[in-house]
Amino acid sequence: MLSIIQAAGWPIWPLILCSILALAFIIERFIKLKSSRILGSSNLLDEAIGISRNSVPTPDIAAQLAENCALGEVLAAGWRALNQNPHSTPGDVRAAMQAAGRSVAHQMERYLPALGTIASAAPLLGLLGTVIGMIEIFGSQASTGALSGGNPTMLAHGISTALYNTAFGLIVAIPSLIFWRYFRARVDGYTLALELAAERFARHLERFCAGGRQ
Repeated sequence: MLSIIQAAGWPIWPLILCSILALAFIIERFIKLKSSRILGSSNLLDEAIGISRNSVPTPDIAAQLAENCALGEVLAAGWRALNQNPHSTPGDVRAAMQAAGRSVAHQMERYLPALGTIASAAPLLGLLGTVIGMIEIFGSQASTGALSGGNPTMLAHGISTALYNTAFGLIVAIPSLIFWRYFRARVDGYTLALELAAERFARHLERFCAGGRQ
C-alpha cells in the first residue's frame, strides 16, 4: 500500500485526507444519529403528556426532559414557553417548539454537507491526480525521445501508476456517497417523527394556553 501511495505521487495525499475525514464523519454520525439519542424511549411522548395532564411541569422537570434526547428537547420547549409566559397563545407554544425543532434538525445534519462534498470531490481529485501523472509521464517520455522509439512497457507502467489516483478517488467517493444518502434518509425520517410528535404535544398543551381549549 505504501509503495502505491509513493508511486501515485503527491496528488493522492488530498484523497487520503478526504478518506480519513469521511471515515471520521461516518463514525460520528452513526453515534449521534442513534434512535435512542433522537427519539428516546418508544413512549416518551405519552409520558410527557401524562406528566402535564393536569398542570405544566416545573422548569427543572422540563430541563430533565430536554436532556433526555432530541425529541425531549422539542417537547420541553413547549413547557418552557408556558413557564416563561403563562398567557402564551397556542401559536406562541408552537413557535417555541418549531424553533427547538429547527435547532435539533441542524444538529442532526451536522457534517452531512461535508460528507456529501467529499463524495462529490473525491472522483475529481482522483482524476486531477491522474491527469497530472499523465502530463508528467508524457513530458518525460517526449524529452527522452521514448515516444517515437521507445519502451512501451515503461510507458504502460507509468500510465497504470497514474491511474491509481482515479481508482483511489472512486474508492473514497462510493462509500461516502452511500453513507451520505443513508444518513440523509435517517435525518428525514427523524424530522418527520419529530414534527408529528411536536404537533400532537402542541395540541395537548393548548388547554394551558390563553384562548386555548379547555
